[in-house]
This record gives sequence, structure tokens and C-alpha cells, in this order.
Amino acid sequence: MLYEFLISMADEYSIFNVVRYLTFRTGASVITALIVCFIFGPGIIRWLKSKQKTGQPIREDGPKTHIIKKQGTPTMGGFMILLAVSFGTFLWADLSNPYIWAAMLVTMGFGLIGFADDYLKVTKGSSAGVSGKVKLLFQVLIAVGAVYWIGDVSGSPTLALPFFKDVLIDLGWFYLAFGAFVIVGASNSVNLTDGLDGLAIMPVIIAAASFGLISYLVGSAVFSQYLGVVSVQGAGELAIFCGALIGAGLGFLWYNAPPAMVFMGDTGSLALGGALGTIAVITKHEIVLAIIGGLFVLETVSVIVQVASYKLTGKRVFRMAPLHHHFEEKGWAESTIVVRFWIIALVLALIGLSTLKLR
Repeated sequence: MLYEFLISMADEYSIFNVVRYLTFRTGASVITALIVCFIFGPGIIRWLKSKQKTGQPIREDGPKTHIIKKQGTPTMGGFMILLAVSFGTFLWADLSNPYIWAAMLVTMGFGLIGFADDYLKVTKGSSAGVSGKVKLLFQVLIAVGAVYWIGDVSGSPTLALPFFKDVLIDLGWFYLAFGAFVIVGASNSVNLTDGLDGLAIMPVIIAAASFGLISYLVGSAVFSQYLGVVSVQGAGELAIFCGALIGAGLGFLWYNAPPAMVFMGDTGSLALGGALGTIAVITKHEIVLAIIGGLFVLETVSVIVQVASYKLTGKRVFRMAPLHHHFEEKGWAESTIVVRFWIIALVLALIGLSTLKLR
């Protein structure tokens, strides 16, 4: 909205020409989202505390020290993230760009699913909210709709392979299933990772920064040709959306840093994961998302391996899943786990970004 207003004044006042640059608007989006968190964050946390007398229900089968430390902390802090992302995106993005609306559709839709889950958990005083099947059903419906829209806009239902120039695999109608799998998988992977103070949000920020750069490069005919990556006209505008994710993430981390004043809950984790998956589908970097978001993949695989091993052999591979709980059970301090996982996320992001040139 602000972008359209300022751009209309650019011909008369040359100073407003700066809004034509994606880099400026991306930076403005980061700052806007961050300021929104600082302004509204304390009030949102106070309101959540007043409505959640006992805080977020903690899994009874979780680490004992974890239960003691986390009990009473309010959840649904993802509402703060969604508010900040909305401000940053709608103020600075070109709202005529369909990719912006596709990304926001998934983010807000998944956030609503997460909100319903968190609300039931809080009101029931139980860690069981919306059933897994119901959540998955609505996630798939939203994701399929978004992927269909993305494919219709781009006119190219294809999969690009990293490390290879100009290699595109036409997926046909399977594009819908594949794209939905990426979005839903990313959403639930972030959700599984969100188990310790600050653990999930920093890797999300790192991934958002990485895909902000990828969006900018893929959306530029010059840079995409130079790097040998597929060009997606209009995808550069997603850099503003990624900027809003970064700013909102940093603002939330201010309150989520150990000891956390608030948890993002499914409201935030499902939305953020869905946002990353949608950006990956639009920019045709779905496989690269598995590298950049490798920490989320590791957490998810640890759960799959644990369940499969127990059902097949009656034995557990890890002391507890997801993976971060395994290290908690081994006696690692929470801050140690969080920082080391952040380092892993950063290294994986650098590896993922290297695929842009290694072709």
C-alpha cells in the first residue's frame, strides 16, 4: 500500500524513486516488521498471559527438566509474527504481484490452522489440539490451491535440479502433489523443530535470508542468466516478503530468547514453515530448500526413524525424538543445543547457496 502511494509521487519528487529498488524495500520491510514486534509485542504477551493462566500445555512424556522450565509460558506468540509479516509485506511489496498473494495465502492459512490447534490446547488444558488428520487435510487443501495458482501464473509446472544448468523436469499434473508435499512438509518440519527457546526461529531467519537472495537473483533476467538458474519473472518481489519474515523473526526472538517470555506455538511454526515451502516452490528451488532447511529435515527424520524403529524392533534409536530432546536427555544445556543447532543451520544455508554458482 505504501509502495503504491510513494511510487505515484516518484515522478514529482525524485527522492521517492528509491522505492523502485527491491533492495531498499526489502530493508524497509525488515525494519517495519521488527518495529511492529517491538511496539505490539509486550501488549500481545500480556494479553496472552491474561488469557492463558497455566500457559502452554507441555507434553507429559517430554524431558522432566523441560516440563519444569516451560510450564506457565504463554503460547500463540506466532500471532505477533503474522502481524509483523503482514505489515512489512503489505506496506512495501507490489500488491499486484500474484506471488506475494500466494505466499501470504499459505502463511495466513497455515497460521489459522495453527491458531485453532493452539486454542484447543489452551482451552482444554491438554497438549492434544486439533487431530493430526484434520490439520493435515486443511494444510493439503491450502497447499494444493496455492501450487495450482503458482503453476497457472508461471505457466511452468517444472522441477529445477541444482548443480545443473537449464535442466527442467516437466512434472505435469504431478506438480500439484509435489509442490503441496514441499509446502506441507516444510510446515510440519519447522513445527517439529520448535521445541526449545529460540531453536526454530533463528534457522527460519537464516532460511528466509537465503531465499530472499535466491528470490532476488531468480527474479532478475540478468543474474539468473549469469548464474545459470531458472528465471521466474516477478519472483524478485518475494525478497520483500522474506525481509518481513526476517524482521518478524528477529522481533520475536527478542521475546523468545532463553528464558522465553512467549512461545510461537503452531500458530507461528506451521505458518513459517509453509511460507518457506511456498517461496521454494515459486523460485523452483524445492530441492535446495532441503539443504538450506537441512536442520528441519534432520529433526523430522529423527522422528520418522524413532517411530519406525520402535514399531519394527521395539527399540528406540534416540533417547527421545525429535533430535533436540535426545541431546537434552544426554544432559546438554538448552543454550548449548540451541546455539549448536543454529551453527548447523548457518553452515547448511551456505552449502545451499553455493548451488547457485556450482553449475
